[in-house]
Amino acid sequence: MKLIFVAVCVAALVGVALASGPPVLPERPVPQIVSSEFSQQPEGGYVYNYETQDGIKKTENGEVKTVNDEDNKPQQVVVVRGSYSYPDELGQQHNVNYVADENGFQPESADIPVQA
Repeated sequence: MKLIFVAVCVAALVGVALASGPPVLPERPVPQIVSSEFSQQPEGGYVYNYETQDGIKKTENGEVKTVNDEDNKPQQVVVVRGSYSYPDELGQQHNVNYVADENGFQPESADIPVQA
């Protein structure tokens, strides 16, 4: 009997939550892009960057590198290095630098905790 009562209460709570609809977020204008560049080299490397009017910036470049796979056979991969930054609601700028290579994605930032 208790189980049926709990199930009815949970169903009622879910119904109330669904009836209220999704949360309404404040409408924010879409920032305009003030600069953008993309160029690709024939061998597979590239340079990519952009900046928006509200201070969001990203820069990235890819470079082709030969590495050995699990079977010790050479293969070409694209090593990506880049950074992005953005202001938060209080105007504080946040920066992230990263590398993505055969060792995975490796971000660095004062905002990312480091495990000891």
